[in-house]
Amino acid sequence: MRATLMWILLLPRNILVLLLRAYRAVISPLYGDVCRYYPSCSAYSLGAMQEHGVVVGTALTARRLARCHPWAEGGIDDVPTSRRQRYRTTRFGFVVAAPGKD
Repeated sequence: MRATLMWILLLPRNILVLLLRAYRAVISPLYGDVCRYYPSCSAYSLGAMQEHGVVVGTALTARRLARCHPWAEGGIDDVPTSRRQRYRTTRFGFVVAAPGKD
């Protein structure tokens, strides 16, 4: 029962992960290497969704996109880490409950 509930709660996050993975595979290569920041904005967004969830991940992504403009200095801008690691990611990038959390 708890595993099913966790799956349902993580579903919106994993749908966004799937959409971001599709974007990174299909659309992102068309632009080439033009991002001023490392990791790229799409990789940052993917990491933010995986680490912080839909609401906070979207806010972090919006903040990052607002800073990404032609006059930005750029540089290394990693996703802030969570205080607690409640989830883990699969090889594809989906978020699942950490072992022992079921």
